[in-house]
Amino acid sequence: MDLELSEEQRMVQASVREFVAGEIAPRAHEYDEQAKFPHEQLKGLAELGLLGMIIPEEWGGAGFDTVAYALALEEIARADASVCVIVGVTKSVCCYPILSFGSDEQ
Repeated sequence: MDLELSEEQRMVQASVREFVAGEIAPRAHEYDEQAKFPHEQLKGLAELGLLGMIIPEEWGGAGFDTVAYALALEEIARADASVCVIVGVTKSVCCYPILSFGSDEQ
């Protein structure tokens, strides 16, 4: 069994790490103290394709595997657990059930 990260997985990890360092980490404390919802950070994550990363490309997602998904969540959680939970819930409670059990119209 090969446990090395693929090139795509390393790319996801590096790009999320860079985004998080520049956009999420510097504001995390302020957002927590002021109970602000991270609209701008989520918009940036969406632009990177991270809010639909486990959705196949033919349905408008990024089509990444679960290891890349876990790496992305890990990088986000390093800076802001709240943002990580929002991203995780987007996939686990919304995207994945529709992908698995939804119809073409949905």
